[in-house]
Amino acid sequence: MSTGYVVAILVGYFGLLYLISRFSTRKADSTTFFIANREAPWLLVSYGMIGVAISGITFISVPGQVVNTQFSYMQMVFGYAIGLLIVAFVFLPVFYRVRAVSIYTFLEQRFGPRSHRTAASLFLIAQTATASFKLFLMASVLQIVLFNPLGMPFWLTVLFTLLLIWFYTYRGGIKTVILTDALQTTFLLLALVLSIWAVSSQIDLSLGEMFQQMDQQGTSQVFFWGWDDPNNFFKLLLTGVLLTVMTNGLDQSVMQKHLTCKDLWSSQKNITTLAVIILLVNFLFLFLGGALYLYSSQAGIELPKLTDNIYPTIAIDHLGLAAGTFFLVGIAAAAYSSADSSLTGLTTSFCIDILGYRIEEENRTRQRQLIHLMFTFLIFILIMGFNNTNNESVLYYFIRTSGFIYGPLLSLYLFGIYSVRTIKDKFVPIICVLSPLVSFILDQKSTDWLWGYEFGYDILLVNSLISYLAFYILSGKQVHE
Repeated sequence: MSTGYVVAILVGYFGLLYLISRFSTRKADSTTFFIANREAPWLLVSYGMIGVAISGITFISVPGQVVNTQFSYMQMVFGYAIGLLIVAFVFLPVFYRVRAVSIYTFLEQRFGPRSHRTAASLFLIAQTATASFKLFLMASVLQIVLFNPLGMPFWLTVLFTLLLIWFYTYRGGIKTVILTDALQTTFLLLALVLSIWAVSSQIDLSLGEMFQQMDQQGTSQVFFWGWDDPNNFFKLLLTGVLLTVMTNGLDQSVMQKHLTCKDLWSSQKNITTLAVIILLVNFLFLFLGGALYLYSSQAGIELPKLTDNIYPTIAIDHLGLAAGTFFLVGIAAAAYSSADSSLTGLTTSFCIDILGYRIEEENRTRQRQLIHLMFTFLIFILIMGFNNTNNESVLYYFIRTSGFIYGPLLSLYLFGIYSVRTIKDKFVPIICVLSPLVSFILDQKSTDWLWGYEFGYDILLVNSLISYLAFYILSGKQVHE
């Protein structure tokens, strides 16, 4: 695959994104940027959300992890589906009732201004970090297949990528993102299907025959029941539920899309549909990982030590021009469908929650666009820092970081929705700092303090429980209805 060919493919892809941006920014105003005028069709939102739910992390990391963890990730995906249903029927009614533009305004009404700004700050920290993790993957692939041959440094790859995202989102905001998500989901699914087809053709096996061989080689086990196993079913299922509630229901960049639907029922249909589809799509990614392992065994290909490099290496170097082409477009789509959402969500939360914007304030458009650019450069700085320290799977870092930061946020919302007690607002920032700190210490010392028990992703539950207990202890008298 020549450098010129890769450049042509990416230029064509970004050309499509630009055309969509131009189309969606006609008569765009602040209401368009923040909530797409609450006119987005629910089926379009649901379809586009497939790409966001998968992201560059799933696209790269999940197939590679099959080598070490088989299909155990599917246990967490079951939790994802349950978590989406919780978001649809527990959190969405609250946000639609208060007609939220930023979902964190609910906490100000319930507890006070410090709770509101603390929650928004937690989101800003977590989302900036996770957006950097996701985009790091895409930039790394571009560096290998395009910019290294051109002699361009990694920092320029990252900067170029981020400025492109800013360029097609700074005017239309969430309306542009919803439309580009639909395009990006299409390319992502095409990349997945064509990669599986290419492997099947290379090794001359049907899908059923490939799965049989995976089972014989011990790479397709889904359920793990050992309590001391880090892939234990109950641990991963519960983690999937909590992670989805945290990074979907409590994430402005995700919920902002669901809130663009005209009413609550439309938004709930959108999320319920997504919960079903996400099961199938993630299984296909795991199947692809098993297929890549079969192919590498038969072809004598030495797999990279870093599992995140397995899929890119095989797709680009061994599966032919069509599969390699759609892999490039697919990884771009997966990364961009998350990154553009993140930038828009970060801008919205900072404007609404921190600066106190009202969406009808058209005279602040230039300031909003500068804030959008500010987050673009902040993500650039974090990606460069992550590039200097990365030595494990990005998926692992993403889940662990999200859990520590979103734990107190989840507890704060659950307390606000299900308890009639009121938290002393001044203590909320303190609890939201101390709870992750205590959880981190417990995670590091668990083998010494808990008779050899080692936390996995279930530390997310511990973090949430610690903060919820602290909120209850420091809560005041009951609210009179």
